[in-house]
Amino acid sequence: MKCQLALLNLILTAVTFVHTAPISHEEIVENSAKGLHLLQFTEDSDPVWKDDDEELKLMRAGVNFFDVTETYEAEQGLQKARTSGDASVATTFPAPSHQSSVTPLLSKLSVSKMQSDLSSLTAFNNRYYKAQTGADASAWILSTVKSITSGRSDITASYFTHSWVQSSIIVKIAGTATSSPVTILGAHMDSINLSNPTNGRAPGADDDGTGSVNLIDTLRVLVSSGFKPSTPLEFHWYSGEEAGLLGSNAIATSYKSSGIKVKAFMELDMSGYFAPGSKEVFALEADYIDEGLNTFLKQLITTYASIPWAMDIPCGYACSDHASWYKQGYPSSFPYEAVTGDDDPNVHTSSDTTSISGFSWTHSLEFAKIAVAFAYELTA
Repeated sequence: MKCQLALLNLILTAVTFVHTAPISHEEIVENSAKGLHLLQFTEDSDPVWKDDDEELKLMRAGVNFFDVTETYEAEQGLQKARTSGDASVATTFPAPSHQSSVTPLLSKLSVSKMQSDLSSLTAFNNRYYKAQTGADASAWILSTVKSITSGRSDITASYFTHSWVQSSIIVKIAGTATSSPVTILGAHMDSINLSNPTNGRAPGADDDGTGSVNLIDTLRVLVSSGFKPSTPLEFHWYSGEEAGLLGSNAIATSYKSSGIKVKAFMELDMSGYFAPGSKEVFALEADYIDEGLNTFLKQLITTYASIPWAMDIPCGYACSDHASWYKQGYPSSFPYEAVTGDDDPNVHTSSDTTSISGFSWTHSLEFAKIAVAFAYELTA
């Protein structure tokens, strides 16, 4: 999901609705009722209104953006608070130190269970955030994680509802310590076929079925082992990532507005592919991330994974859900399946399946290992 800069520059110079002053509540209500989307293309530019066709053209062109239609007013208030002295929590990340506890858990991760879960997700025609099948996929994930967490009174699993039909999902595991920042692992559940978003076939096996099932199996292993974190731990499955990071932006903005402190966030968005003949690595995103958390992630990979890390080229503005948390001042990170150019070329089409050359469950398993280690090391 890389931004085409020439097209983006054209957008920003040719738009009709450019605002040098804050957009009014009345304008947001009026334009939302018309079905327009308020899109943000860079950190420093004013958001602009686009209709459905214009938005789809941008998505097809690979232009990344935040859809801030429903968060704009809340974010304006948060910006004022930050200007008045609101500061993010400064968090340090010590080197991994729980190898004796974490290593045995890694062997409990199950490729067969991830394969089964992914088969269920890809069976939906698509998981588009406006489609009923997207809502059905969300219901399937919630039912699955509830079955994993049943019997644990310290765990809740629930929808985070939106104005569109597909809900995001949040699993919360309470910490034994009080007033502690939360650690979050996220993935997006939605998929898209850019030729026909609502009705087109979009199995989304890699984008982001792999990240979604990595998190499901990570949760399963931690719960089945009886792990009870000292500090709170959450698992998120986001709606609407493909249409402007809708779900994660709504949740991150809500957390910031509510004063929730976040220790660390890690996104898993595609973990199953690397180009045949290329070097197998964790590609660490270089922008819109916390440098300290990235250093910690490198240490986790060196300690617990079977493949090395490598730095990726900059991902660009709003390229995945980690950007929603970064925008609110929270430490974020994003290990990606391959260095850009060696990643999956079949995303956003009907060909995003596990049968393509280059898809590897062994590769995806490494990301689940790091998810378990990330969760345990930061919350034990």
